[in-house]
Amino acid sequence: MNNQTVLVTGGTGFVGIHTILQLLQQGYTVKTTLRTLSKTPTIIDALKEAGLADFSTLSFFEADLTSDTGWDEAVKDCDYVLHVASPFPLAEPEDENELIIPARDGSLRVLKATRQAGVKRVVLTSSFAAIGYGADRKGHTFDENDWTDKNANIPAYIKSKTVAEEAAWDFIKDEGEGMELTVINPVGIFGPIIGGIYPASFEGVIQAILDGTIKESPDFTFGVVDVRDVADIHIKAMRLPQAAGQRFLATSEGTVSFYDVAELIKKQRPESAALVADLQPPASEGYLKISNKKAVETLNWHPRSKEEAILASVDTRPK
Repeated sequence: MNNQTVLVTGGTGFVGIHTILQLLQQGYTVKTTLRTLSKTPTIIDALKEAGLADFSTLSFFEADLTSDTGWDEAVKDCDYVLHVASPFPLAEPEDENELIIPARDGSLRVLKATRQAGVKRVVLTSSFAAIGYGADRKGHTFDENDWTDKNANIPAYIKSKTVAEEAAWDFIKDEGEGMELTVINPVGIFGPIIGGIYPASFEGVIQAILDGTIKESPDFTFGVVDVRDVADIHIKAMRLPQAAGQRFLATSEGTVSFYDVAELIKKQRPESAALVADLQPPASEGYLKISNKKAVETLNWHPRSKEEAILASVDTRPK
C-alpha cells in the first residue's frame, strides 16, 4: 500500500476501468468520476470480474465535463489526476461544435480544478486523432512531433481531440502555475473486455468483422494498442519525472487493415470466424507508419503485440 491518491476521470470507460484496476492492484487510493453515481455498480462488477475483492480504497464522485459541479471535491487531496474521460460519438454530429466545445471545455474544467487543488501533475488522454490527420503524408512515419491540421476537412471527433489537446497545452503554458502536464496519444484501443465495458473499436472493427458486416477492406490502415498497455503508460507517465511536459504516442509495432484483422481471426480463432467475410488486402504501400520509440525509450514502456490485443478482444467479447 502506498499513500498516494489518484483521480481517474470517466471510470466507466474502457481505458478508465483498466486504469483503475491497475492502480488498485498497485496499492494506490483511487477516486473516480461518473456522470451519474447510478453507474457505480458497473465499475464494481467489472473490477470483481477482473479479480478484485477489496474496494476500501476506491471512492466515487459525480461530475460531468459540461458542468463545474463536483470537480473541486473530486480533485481534493489528490496527488495525481488522470483525465481519461472523453465522449466518443456514435455518429457524426450536424454541428462539429457539439463535440469540440465539450471536449475542449471539459479538459480545461478539469485542469482548472486540478490547479486550484494544488495537484502537481495531470496526465491527459488525447489520441492519435490529434497527430495524424489533415495532410497527405504518404511514407511519413508519425511521431509526437506531428499535429493534425485542425483547419483541414476532417471529422468533428478528430478536430475535437486536436483542439482539446492544444487548449490543454496552452493552459499549462499560460495559467498552469507550475503544474505539470503529460499527454498520452493512443491509436485504436483493443484488449480484454471486463464487465461488458468495451471501446468504440470493438463494435466498429471486431464485432463488425465477426458478424460479417464488413465485406471489403478499404485502403485504410490503423495502429493498435492493448488497453492494458494504455493503462500502464498512463501510470508510468504519472510517476516518472522525465514524462513531465511530454506527449507520448501509444501504439504496438506495425499497423493493420480490416483484411489483416479478418485473417488473424480466421487463422487463430477459427471457431469464431464462421461469418467473417473473405476480404481483399489493401495496397501494401498504403500502410500507415507510426513510431512508439519515444515511449519505449523514455518510459521503458513495452506494449503487447497488435495480434495479442486484437485476439484478447475476440476472446472476451460479450456472448
